[in-house]
Amino acid sequence: MLVLTRRKNESVILNENIEITILEIDGEQIKLGIKAPKDVEILRKEIILKIEEENMNALRGNFDLKKILKEKTK
Repeated sequence: MLVLTRRKNESVILNENIEITILEIDGEQIKLGIKAPKDVEILRKEIILKIEEENMNALRGNFDLKKILKEKTK
């Protein structure tokens, strides 16, 4: 893993076409701005992990059909 130190308004460039800028620092939280081509999918890691978990549960048959149907009717 590459570890970089950046300050507010400083950026890093990935693959010559993705720019990540530190927009704000507030305690333990930072706000990132990401400029990337529209075809580049950007997802939060916790969302990817949740999708993977749900997919594994579906493969194992570990799902609550009543819960799924209830959510669909909302």
